[in-house]
Amino acid sequence: MVAAALFAGVVAYGIFGGADFGSGYFDATAGGSARGAELRTLIDHSIGPVWEANHVWLIYVLVMWWTGFPSSFAAATNTLFVPFLLALLGIVLRGAAFAFRKYAGTLAQARLFGAIFAGSSLLTPFFLGGLGVTIDKSRVPRDGNGDMWSSWLTPTSLIGGVLAVGTCAFLAGVFLTADAERSGHPTLAESLHRRTLAVGTVTGIVVFAALVPLQRDAPTLSQGLEGQAAPLVVLSGLAGLGTLLLVAGRRYRPARITAVVAVGTVLLGWGVGQYPWLLVDQETIQQAAGAPATLAGLLVAVVLAGVLVLPPLAYLFWFIQGSDPKQTRPKATLS
Repeated sequence: MVAAALFAGVVAYGIFGGADFGSGYFDATAGGSARGAELRTLIDHSIGPVWEANHVWLIYVLVMWWTGFPSSFAAATNTLFVPFLLALLGIVLRGAAFAFRKYAGTLAQARLFGAIFAGSSLLTPFFLGGLGVTIDKSRVPRDGNGDMWSSWLTPTSLIGGVLAVGTCAFLAGVFLTADAERSGHPTLAESLHRRTLAVGTVTGIVVFAALVPLQRDAPTLSQGLEGQAAPLVVLSGLAGLGTLLLVAGRRYRPARITAVVAVGTVLLGWGVGQYPWLLVDQETIQQAAGAPATLAGLLVAVVLAGVLVLPPLAYLFWFIQGSDPKQTRPKATLS
C-alpha cells in the first residue's frame, strides 16, 4: 500500500510537473522578443499560478521513498548522485529564472533569464527520465556502490531522458493549444497545433525505437512490459494516437483528457512492469520496506495529505482554467 501511494505521487508529478516542464520547450522555440511575446505571455499565464504547487508531488515522492524504503533510497542516491544533483540544479535554476524574468529591468536581462528558464526546463526532465531508466536497468546495487558515471551514461538512459523531454513537451503543447483557443488567439493556437503534432509524432517514433535497446539492456523490465503491464502499454499507445487525432482535428479540450491518460498509463505501465522490484533485480518492495510502524504512520499521513492538500490543489486548477488569459498580461515583450 505504501509503494502504491508512493507511485501515485510519481504519476501525479509526471502529469502535472511534466506539462509544467514541457512549456520550457515552447518558450525556447517561441522566437525573438516580438514574435514570441504572445506565446510567452500564454505560458506565463498557464503555469504562473501552479509551477511551484506542482513540486508538492516531488517532495511527496522523496519523503515517501526515503521514509518508507530507506535502503533503496540510499542506494539510488549514492550511485546516481550526479544525475540527481543535475536534476535538482535544473529545478532551482528554472524557478529562479521564471520569477526573475518577470521583473527584469532590461531586455538583455529578460533574455538571459528566459534562456535559463527554457534550458533548465529541458535539463530537469532529461535527468529525471534517465534516472528512472537507470534504476530499471539493474545498475544500482543494493549497497549503493555502483559506478558514479557508467551507471547512467548509457544509450538506454539517454534515450529515457529524451523520451521524458518529448513526453513533457507533447503534454504541454496539448494544454497550451487548448489555452490559446480558449483565450481567443486563433493564430497562436494554429501555430501550437502544428508544433504539438510534430513533437507528438517524433516522440512516438522514439518510443518504438527505444524498445529494441530496452529489450537488450533491461530484460526484466522489458518482460514485465510485454507481460503483466501489456494492457496499460496498449492503452497508452491508443490514448497517444487518439490525442494526435484529436489535435489534428482541432478538438483541443478532449485532447487534454486523452493526453493525460496516455502519460498516466505509460507511467503506470512502468510501475506494473517493474513490480515487485524496487531496485530491479536487486531489491524487492518487501525487502526494502522500513519498519511496520513507520509504514503505518506513512499511510495515516497519506490520508491526511489527501484531505488537506488535494481539495485546494483541485480548486487552484479549476480556478485557473476558469480565468481569462486576456485579463493577465505579463511583461512578455521583454522575454
